[in-house]
This record gives sequence, structure tokens and C-alpha cells, in this order.
Amino acid sequence: MPGPIQSIERAAAILRLLARGSGRLGVGDIAAALDLAKPTAHGILRTLQGVGFVEQEAATGKYRLGAAVRQLGTVGIDANELRSWAINWADSLASRSGEEVRVGVWTDGGVLVVHHVFRPDNSEQALQVGERLPPHATALGKVLLAAEPDLAHAVRHGDLTSLTHRTLTDRAALTRTLTEVRRNGWAGSVEEFRPGEAGIAAPIRAHGGLVIGAIGIAGPVDRVCGPQLRHRPPLIALVRDAAHAISRDLAAGH
Repeated sequence: MPGPIQSIERAAAILRLLARGSGRLGVGDIAAALDLAKPTAHGILRTLQGVGFVEQEAATGKYRLGAAVRQLGTVGIDANELRSWAINWADSLASRSGEEVRVGVWTDGGVLVVHHVFRPDNSEQALQVGERLPPHATALGKVLLAAEPDLAHAVRHGDLTSLTHRTLTDRAALTRTLTEVRRNGWAGSVEEFRPGEAGIAAPIRAHGGLVIGAIGIAGPVDRVCGPQLRHRPPLIALVRDAAHAISRDLAAGH
């Protein structure tokens, strides 16, 4: 049997992305959200436009769903299903990193924790499943914001609540941070949500590159970060490897 055709998977991911939020995105937004080269994204969009699946607004140059597919709605993976795919890799990440692990998805203006693994040190901890995290102040949230141009726009123009003295509340700084997240493939936080806590997270992607969630670690600043509060490269690699493994399993299983 022949394998999946990557260009079709990418086209499907673009359609799903346009079915979210305001549904109007530029080529650069789409390319960044799906981790595609801009010419690749543009070529797929032109093909979809040619068959009527997307339309381009003359005034803004942005793309939206065409009349034939506007009823697609958001097509994604259920949060419980994502948890089932992530559970083994989350356990492994906690064991290898020595820190707590959270898997989150975007919902109702924030990050919903759908899976939580305790630190493997037998210390007293509270289960965080069901907790909602602020997107601008957590590594998980930054990953999801970076993948959703409309959501990022909404947060940049909303109320960036200060939770600690390090919380990122400057909109221009948040924009720069999300650009770095898209470029680097991971996000970090240092005492932006809770004093003394740092985090690292990476995106979980479905077919075509669509980000459907994020996995990350959180722990004391002196363990997660090294000199000058820079996140430790070995921990970054562990988080990214876990995210890639879950994404790979999702692609193989679906």
C-alpha cells in the first residue's frame, strides 16, 4: 500500500487552521503556524484557491475558507485521546528529567492541563489535571499561542495580567517571544507564572503539522535553568524529543 501524501496532509492542516478563530490568515501566519517554508505554504494555498477550497481577500491579501468548505468547522483530536497517546511519553519524560510534566490544549482563552505527571522524587504534590494556565505566562501557553495566529492576536490585544515580577506583559515583547518560539520549536518560562518555577514546552503536531497540544516540564529555576537563567539544553532536548515522539505516534496511528 502506498504511504500518505505529505502535500495533501499539509493542505488539510491549512484548511483546519483556517477553520479556527477569525478564519482570515496571511501566508506568513500560515507558514509559521505549520512550520512550513513560505513558498511551500503559498503554493498549497494557490492550489486550494484554484479548486475553490480557499478564497483570498482582495483588500488584505489574507486567505479564508472557500464556500465549499466553510462548514468544516474545527477538526481535531479529542483531549482525552491526546492524553492516551501522550501518557507513556509523559511518564518517560518525568523519569528522565526529574521534573513534573504537563500536557495542555487550548480551550476558552487559556491552557487546559489534560495530563499531569508528578516529579519522581516522592515530594508532596497536587494533581493539576483540569487546571487552566495563563497562556502568556507559561511555556505550554506560549507554544500554543505561537501556533495560533488568531489567538496570539487576541492575547496581544487583551489584558496581559501580571502574575509575578517577571510576567511578560509588554505586547511587543510577547510578539517577539512568539516569533522565537516558532523559530526554535520550543518555549520557555522563568518565574512568569509562579515564583521559583521555570518551564520548557514543545508542540505536539497532528497530520500536516497542525499543533493540537503541547507537552512540557516545570520545576525549580535552579534545576531547569543554568547560568543567566538560560534553560538547560539537555532538558530542552528531552522535551522536544517527547513532543516529536507523540507527534510521530499520532501520525502513525491515524
